[in-house]
Amino acid sequence: MEPLRPKRLQPGDTIAIAGLSGPALPERRDQLEAGAAELKAMGFRVRRTALVESGEHHYWRAAPPQVQAAELNALLNDPEVRAIISFTGGNATTAYLDRIDYDAVRRDPKPLLGYSDITALHLALHSQTGLIGFHADIAGPGIGGTWQGATPQRRDEMRALYRDLLTGKLEQVDLPADNTWETWKPGRATGRLVGGLLDRLINVQCSPYALAPETWDGALYFWEDVGRNLGHVWNQLHVLRMQGVFDRIGAMVVGIPLDVDLPPESSFGPLAVKDIVLDVLGDYDFPILAGVDFGHTGPNLPMPIGTLAAVDATDRTLRLLESPVV
Repeated sequence: MEPLRPKRLQPGDTIAIAGLSGPALPERRDQLEAGAAELKAMGFRVRRTALVESGEHHYWRAAPPQVQAAELNALLNDPEVRAIISFTGGNATTAYLDRIDYDAVRRDPKPLLGYSDITALHLALHSQTGLIGFHADIAGPGIGGTWQGATPQRRDEMRALYRDLLTGKLEQVDLPADNTWETWKPGRATGRLVGGLLDRLINVQCSPYALAPETWDGALYFWEDVGRNLGHVWNQLHVLRMQGVFDRIGAMVVGIPLDVDLPPESSFGPLAVKDIVLDVLGDYDFPILAGVDFGHTGPNLPMPIGTLAAVDATDRTLRLLESPVV
């Protein structure tokens, strides 16, 4: 399926902060205010949805699946809302993939921003409509959280990058490194970015909304994960291997996994994410660039799914080759 680029934003357009996954709990109100202020500083208006304003929750989620789907569908069908960003991540989105109004996305494609649990939305929307989704920071713990702990220079750099990508000002751009990126396997490749949170990718691939096999042809597969042991990650990478994903992709880009390690009582270490990745991929020779600034550590570089990009694992660079919006 051809990528479907969302419409570019104009200064003054409305971005909705939505309860797509976990709740906007009262103790995170400061993050909500800070995230909204950053979006306004980019030149956009901000609307907080009812689920975000209420601060209510249903177990660990902002609401039952049908309620979260209804809020998302209302935003997709609202012509005044020009982009949607999740307040936070969590563990909810897989439950309502079958309730999304995919026709509304085709009629009026809008940027959807988020990472972690939002990966399931990104990948399902991409498989069903071709929508380019912004694997990028969430409004609360991301833009309203990790951004606030970054240096003023990095925050200004990220604010300009997000604004210029959303408004279509940037056609090509080298994504700016903050940490030192790592070469796990040298080489260069050009392809379309595909990926997100590894665990949610596996969920989607087991659902009716799985990415078509040809989606992986020449793709730059990017991934990260959080809060799981190395054995789980190792097994899920093998699932992708058996699906033929690694026979098709052009390169791998690894973010900054958080709390992915051996259990504390393990006597098998020391092992790190690099060790298990190279163990799974020992027979493959595509480039692997790692330590790239996306994941649960933040601030997150935007990784627009479906956008053409070039990776140079030897020189440790990643460049977007086209605008993700139109």
